[in-house]
Amino acid sequence: MRGEAARSVRPDPDVVIRPLRSYDEYQACVALQKETWGEHFTECVPAAILLVGQKIGGVTAGAFDAHGRLLGFVFGLTGVMDGRLVHWSDMLAVREEARGLGIGKRLKAYQRERLLELGVELAYWTFDPLVARNAHLNLNRLGAEIADYLPDMYGPDTQSELHSGLGTDRFLIVWRMRDERVARALSGERAADPAPFGDSPIVNSRVGAEGQPVPVQRDLPASDAVRVEIPSDIHAVKAANPALAAEWRATTRRAFLEYLKRGYRVETFHCDPRMGRCFYGLARDPQP
Repeated sequence: MRGEAARSVRPDPDVVIRPLRSYDEYQACVALQKETWGEHFTECVPAAILLVGQKIGGVTAGAFDAHGRLLGFVFGLTGVMDGRLVHWSDMLAVREEARGLGIGKRLKAYQRERLLELGVELAYWTFDPLVARNAHLNLNRLGAEIADYLPDMYGPDTQSELHSGLGTDRFLIVWRMRDERVARALSGERAADPAPFGDSPIVNSRVGAEGQPVPVQRDLPASDAVRVEIPSDIHAVKAANPALAAEWRATTRRAFLEYLKRGYRVETFHCDPRMGRCFYGLARDPQP
């Protein structure tokens, strides 16, 4: 699922989640894609596909304010994988001024309800591992699980400013929509406790001379649990220092690919509000 998702903190009761219904609403969704990813974004989904998708079991739903203005949307297609119905959630976007209202989570909860009604229990999507607010939404607020790390999944250049200089490395997400883990996360419980990772080694960064975290290439230890650090705001880092942002991509890509190959799982995501540092916690099953 591509997009800059909202960090859910306070729901707005005046926002209504419902399917897109008119040509104007589909066109507003296309416009919001360009607003989010840029006017020249090559992967924009046209109005016709947004319309047809929901006629064949997909979901094209929007979040509308009291005046009918589109504040955000979720879009995905339903198909068959290994003999069972699955859903690919392709896009989620929320207008910048509407972020922090819980809209991203509400759109996903609506999507889940519609899919379960159709008998679809598995959904997949992707997100950029370097975007902290999306990691928080996907892992902590939705209870989704990370299945794989995919370097440059959408190619090296989508003509989007969000992707330029960083490529399109993505985590592949699986959302087991009937799992208790998902129900707990949607109800507000944390999907996983980050506490066990507090003393685990940080494998891709160090503290710089001014007290800020900086990415480094280092040996990757075989501890039972490790932490991989990302910036709290990768887009701010990229705007200030593109080379530094590229180093964060390189060190995290190396760590995730190696640890997933070794059989580790991404168990948690946690941002320390006092220090402003963000970590994924990875663990492996104890050896018999």
